[in-house]
Amino acid sequence: MKDLEIIRKIIKKFNLTPLKGEGGFFTETYRSDETIEKNSLPLRYRSGRHFSTSILYLITYNNYSELHKVASDEIFHFYLGDAVVMLNLFEDGSSGIINLGNNIFNDEHIQYTVPRNTWQGAKLAEGGTYALLGTTVAPGFEFEDYVGAGSHKNELLHKYPDHAYLINELI
Repeated sequence: MKDLEIIRKIIKKFNLTPLKGEGGFFTETYRSDETIEKNSLPLRYRSGRHFSTSILYLITYNNYSELHKVASDEIFHFYLGDAVVMLNLFEDGSSGIINLGNNIFNDEHIQYTVPRNTWQGAKLAEGGTYALLGTTVAPGFEFEDYVGAGSHKNELLHKYPDHAYLINELI
């Protein structure tokens, strides 16, 4: 299959590795050399942070971005491939489904910001094979900021019953 060869080429070109816990493949492309001390950051951070970090992130037909949240705003950039469906479950109880892709005249976003502490998960749109995305996080991402939704599943299903199907699919 032609798309499988493209996936292999993307993984090789960017030296992507599996992203444990969340799913997909990634490589860090930027980590600022300047940092912010912990005492200058909001209390939600357990340690100091780089000003900003960014990654390349690949979702394929056989993986997805597990429902999770992080301590900082995360800006998604769509580069190429098939459309992505992203679920956002906001702290105030509201929710949204965002379509990432290059069809900007059909409600697909090439850039989208997920607010800090928002539960987020993503998968390819029906029939998709792969999508190459990027994310930028500021203050910079550290793995200690990642909270997977697995142990919060029942709480999320209760709070967001209209999205039960996607919640179950992304955990």
